[in-house]
Amino acid sequence: MIKRFKTPVAFLASIFLLASCASGGDMSSPQKSPVDYVNPYMGNISHLLVPTYPTVHLPNSMLRVYPERADFTGDLLSGLPVIVTSHRGSSAFNLSPYQGEESGLKPVINYSYDQEKIYPYRYQVYLDDNNIDVDFAPSHQSAVYGITFEGEGPAYLIFNSRNGQLKTDGKNVSGYQFVDRKTKVYLYAETDKTPQKSGVLSDNTVKYGETSVEGKDAALVLSYGNDVKKLGVRYGISFISEEQAKKNLEREIAAYDVDVVAKIARNDWNDALGKIQAQGGTEDDKVVFYTSLYRCYERPVNLSEDGRYYSAFDGQVHEDGGRPFYTDDWIWDTYRATHPLRILIDNERESDIINSFLLMAEQMGTNWMPTFPEVTGDSRRMNSNHAVATVIDAWKKGLRGFDLEKAYIASKKGIEEKTLIPWSAAPAGWLDDFYKEHGYIPALKPGEKETVANVSPWEKRQPVAVTLGTAYDQWCLSQIAAELGKTDEAKHYLRESYNYRNLFNPDTRFFHPKDKDGKFIEPMDYRYDGGLGARDYYDENNGYVYRWDVQHNIGDLISMIGGDKAFTSALDSMFNEPLGMSKWSFYSFLPDHTGNVGMFSMANEPSLHIPYLYNYAGQPWKTQKRIRTLLNQWFRNDVMGVPGDEDGGGMSAFVVFSQMGFYPVTPGSPTYNIGSPVFTDVKVDLGNGNTFEVKANNASPENKYVQSARLNGEVLNQPWFQHSDIAQGGLLELEMGPKANKTWGTKTPPPSAAPMPQ
Repeated sequence: MIKRFKTPVAFLASIFLLASCASGGDMSSPQKSPVDYVNPYMGNISHLLVPTYPTVHLPNSMLRVYPERADFTGDLLSGLPVIVTSHRGSSAFNLSPYQGEESGLKPVINYSYDQEKIYPYRYQVYLDDNNIDVDFAPSHQSAVYGITFEGEGPAYLIFNSRNGQLKTDGKNVSGYQFVDRKTKVYLYAETDKTPQKSGVLSDNTVKYGETSVEGKDAALVLSYGNDVKKLGVRYGISFISEEQAKKNLEREIAAYDVDVVAKIARNDWNDALGKIQAQGGTEDDKVVFYTSLYRCYERPVNLSEDGRYYSAFDGQVHEDGGRPFYTDDWIWDTYRATHPLRILIDNERESDIINSFLLMAEQMGTNWMPTFPEVTGDSRRMNSNHAVATVIDAWKKGLRGFDLEKAYIASKKGIEEKTLIPWSAAPAGWLDDFYKEHGYIPALKPGEKETVANVSPWEKRQPVAVTLGTAYDQWCLSQIAAELGKTDEAKHYLRESYNYRNLFNPDTRFFHPKDKDGKFIEPMDYRYDGGLGARDYYDENNGYVYRWDVQHNIGDLISMIGGDKAFTSALDSMFNEPLGMSKWSFYSFLPDHTGNVGMFSMANEPSLHIPYLYNYAGQPWKTQKRIRTLLNQWFRNDVMGVPGDEDGGGMSAFVVFSQMGFYPVTPGSPTYNIGSPVFTDVKVDLGNGNTFEVKANNASPENKYVQSARLNGEVLNQPWFQHSDIAQGGLLELEMGPKANKTWGTKTPPPSAAPMPQ
């Protein structure tokens, strides 16, 4: 069982108090530690869709904040943040400090700002028009603000609940805000000085003496008079109750010293990021690496509070039985690399997360595995049922902290009893029956009207994406069945995992939508067809990207495309196929398909494994070249340094793995593909005193090609290795050079699925 928090902040406060007073909170150090390389601003300006956010939080913790502004380039802050309830775009409550005439009070004050500094563990900003200096540091379920009023006139604090209730006893503030119709987040806040008076702000007037307010933009005002120049604010948050929010605060923060809390948070971050020690490379390489690793800790979040947690999956408060409950995990994005990374560096937490999935399935009443679990429940976004991949990947790599039989049942039910229709939680229906009988999801013919209930007019059927994704899920299910000794079911689902063949067009050698009569949709342009987001046929990416979406059986895909030479030629062609139109035209219907290299899209998760596929067809040197090129082109230490939606670790984990020099192409297969390490030495703390080290001798921007390799002292002449080779610690040693060794690693490709049972 994982400990909820290693050491209470209140206890550690005394340890750091003297140091913080002496240093004035100076975080500088002559030697950089991992957290010093994190740049939260990396990617804050998007190439087209959602940017990254400069989130301030502790690893996988419930309390997360980032500046409340419409866009990174915006000039105004909308109050000060209290808690983010979804990893992008949703927050609750506001805090607005104010000094001056009472007539200037508003439920949320918009501030001009300057001198902003953001670290994972601290947020500092100067509200220049208002002459107010702000300092903030988070704990797990509580936080502290230090506010300095530099102007003249009375000082005020305004607490706002956008849709809920607030109340005050004249000094402290508590209340809640609805996150959705059934989920509330609760607040309890204290200040280090007693207000002279308090009241409700309504219609631009403060009604002093009133103690509670409810509804939209519910706002309370605390008035401190003319003499208060510094003010400490500390608060706790909870998804259980106001009383629990107070307990969370009292457990974690004993005083109002931002320096103390920031120092403890900084140490927590160094503990987490320090599980991987990277040497060599440039300063920017390290910034990209540790920033990407930091983003992998943004979610899921631990909702356990003193042994209990609120679950939106049934709207109840549960005992956690000594195991943390986690949610806010967009599995379609994170099963590919984020979950496999956690298996390496935080496997106890990964077991707890999978155990949380099983609890969610039970609590929903259907026992269907979740697909997009959030604080508000399972939103069932995207397509397929990829939680099954997290289960088998963890099990195959030795994790035993969950019930495999329960996971099998919940995964099986999610695939067979819940509809395969994207973005739907409906029971299985006609489309699902069709899939079970014919082995593919049928596309609508051109001009044919949708008649199937529950198909979203926006998200459509996504027939190719759903067929390929479900085939992979069924392969994962077959592996679990085999582990449980269910031989017949293992054979059945392995056979079903070949359903991708039903949409392969042997003439074009692409995966091609078919109608219900078994005919390919014609005409078909794999670059452009499929409507907005290509969802009539694919999902967010075009046919060029989904051509490779058979993660579990690349060997069979190679055979279908025509062998190694034809396969690598097809890969080359994708990277060199021009858009064929202006960028604005192309992105007007494929806005997720940014980060282009030809028809390849570095900006979306279905592409992440593709650069490693040369390893399967006798040209690992091209994987090495392509990985380095993509990292250099699209992941940079600047505000536009992420090519697309980062998805809370979904894309960042690709960067972490790829910079280390290996990648899990097939979650569920306990293997890793070798790429091209950016660093000369990487040490991965696997826990229990075990370390996996990757030494890339002479690695540099020029020396990107593997010349030879040794694994645990033995010559390695294949571009992959087993998890079992490193599970108890190990050493992968690569000799790197400036020109490709085109004979290394060509004879033994990484494994693919077993042959189809007869």
